[in-house]
Amino acid sequence: MTGKSTHRIGRRAFLKGAAAVAAGSALGASFRADAESVFPPGRYVDIHTHLGQRWGFREILTVEKLLKWMDENDIAQAAVLPLISPEAWDHPLSTDYVLRETEPHRDRLFPFCSIDPRTLLLGGYAKKRDLLLKYKEAGAKGFGEHKPGVAIDDPRNIELFQASAEVGLPILFHLDNDRNMDQPGLPGLEKVLKEVPNGIFIGHANGFWASISGGITQADLSAYPKTPVQPGGALDRLMDAYPNLYGDLSAGSGSNAIERDLAFGREFIVRRADRLLFGTDYLAPAQQVMQLALYRTLDLPEAVQAKVFRDNARRLLGLL
Repeated sequence: MTGKSTHRIGRRAFLKGAAAVAAGSALGASFRADAESVFPPGRYVDIHTHLGQRWGFREILTVEKLLKWMDENDIAQAAVLPLISPEAWDHPLSTDYVLRETEPHRDRLFPFCSIDPRTLLLGGYAKKRDLLLKYKEAGAKGFGEHKPGVAIDDPRNIELFQASAEVGLPILFHLDNDRNMDQPGLPGLEKVLKEVPNGIFIGHANGFWASISGGITQADLSAYPKTPVQPGGALDRLMDAYPNLYGDLSAGSGSNAIERDLAFGREFIVRRADRLLFGTDYLAPAQQVMQLALYRTLDLPEAVQAKVFRDNARRLLGLL
């Protein structure tokens, strides 16, 4: 394992990648899958974006601004996720809002849906399942971003995951020390994967991505570790054992997991190409997105790019 300085992306490389992103890039014919012609043009499918509503002094991210940003960055399609739990965001982004705003653009924007597991008036499995069916009939392609302040293996979560699995909605969950909490080694997540084997789980955030490494502490589950990856990471172990676990590469947590130890990170992407999904967590105008520069520096095989950048998301969302 080489020294830390070789595992970081230098400023020159980052700026070069960012310039390429800003200018856009022509896609070579060899990069396009045969099925690509039926989809909007673009290099990426983004598994993780949000819209913004008027709230305090925060600038709104409208559908029009999101689509413009996607066009500028070679993103063909994107999942748009609600945020309804009080721990999730500084204001709620409801499922109804996401469904309504994306409805005229369903060729490019895929709405997700969400239910907080603590919602008292949705007690019982059948009520949760029926509401999820209603959301799916309205166009929802997945469940999440699931971000409540409970343990990942809380019985209320498991019931909700089972309902999502029955309805056929992949589950995109946030995991750290405040939302869907777990412990080093991710024993709670493993319990979920065992109890809901027919569910598709897409992991995201600090606690999930810190677990790419062994030897982590409880504090690391809410951090952005910078040390080289140690053997024995929970993600490799769980992905070996559970074919229903995937990784959302978005946000600072996703980029940090790859960049902290660039040689390991690149090898991890190649080795787990069937289980990883490109994402950004874009949620505010002019937001810096590290992924767009990072993935232009990794020199990934074209077959890996096709899977991670587009095809895995389209397959999980039922588009392929």
